Amino acid sequence: MSSLALPRLALTAGEPAGVGPELLVRLAATSLAANFVAVCDRALLERAASRCGVAIELRDDDGTDTANRPAGTLRVRHVPLAAEEIPGQPDPRNANYVLATLTEAADGCLQGRYAAVATAPLQKSSINDAGIPFSGHTEFFAAHCRTEVVMMLASPELRVALATTHLPLSAVSGAITPASLERTLHIVHRELRAKFGLAEPRMAVLGLNPHAGEGGHLGHEEIEVIIPVLEKLRAQGMHLLGPLPADTAFVPAQRQRYDAVLAMYHDQALPVLKSEAFDRTVNLTLGLPFIRTSVDHGTALDLAGSGKADPSSLIAAAKMALQLASRSTAARSAGTDRRDETATAQGHP
Repeated sequence: MSSLALPRLALTAGEPAGVGPELLVRLAATSLAANFVAVCDRALLERAASRCGVAIELRDDDGTDTANRPAGTLRVRHVPLAAEEIPGQPDPRNANYVLATLTEAADGCLQGRYAAVATAPLQKSSINDAGIPFSGHTEFFAAHCRTEVVMMLASPELRVALATTHLPLSAVSGAITPASLERTLHIVHRELRAKFGLAEPRMAVLGLNPHAGEGGHLGHEEIEVIIPVLEKLRAQGMHLLGPLPADTAFVPAQRQRYDAVLAMYHDQALPVLKSEAFDRTVNLTLGLPFIRTSVDHGTALDLAGSGKADPSSLIAAAKMALQLASRSTAARSAGTDRRDETATAQGHP
């Protein structure tokens, strides 16, 4: 891609019966500087645009670069639906279609055809109803890339990573082991440096139990698992606070002390983040060999087909994907320049 070309950002529409397709056409109607490539069914987008009353020009993606994108234009990498969508009524027959769009987007990023991918929400239950084991985007991309990942949600004011994701509460304690917690903290630390440009990230780690265990009176996970891991990683140079009680970790005085929070389970910290910045919060998958962002909400089946869905979170996800992609490109360029300077200094061409 030339230095003047717009970054190619893959977009997936998620559940075809949800609001995702409508969000994609509304995003394309903005003047955001990106070469958007929708990986989905072309007719699905046409119907979504009609329901929203949005004028959109769909163009088949030929893989070429462009230096500009007129608002209202959207390239399409066509993946055919198995059954035409009925807004608000997910159809398990489209489960393989949804997974095919994710696979194409991931492979396109791995092969360098896309700078990043931003995903609209999908319906996990519909995929499961088709007899396909599936627990979410994050887990799918991790399995596809055969790598360990961490889910993070980020707003302009707060970043929250999760030690566990989509688990029943009864399974959380058993899933937090010294090895898994250490691995998670290493991934978050590395990605805060690489993706967010934080040279020395400061991370707050929440306790699992009320009052972070109250010295063992309200649970032993802090004493037996969390504290030993934090002490080990502090000795390696990581800046780690905690374990902190979750009920006070987000007060203004505490927030000034850290760049990101690691929560022990999904609903421990995300309600705080979403209540403050629901329309500005972005879901990121840390640890992948490419940049993936997403909305922070579900399929909103009750709104699907009404044309009233708010695209703010997908717009925020697209903007963050583009920012991270730009930072990654700049970092690679700087690394190449340094290698060239070193080679020249050593007398190599």
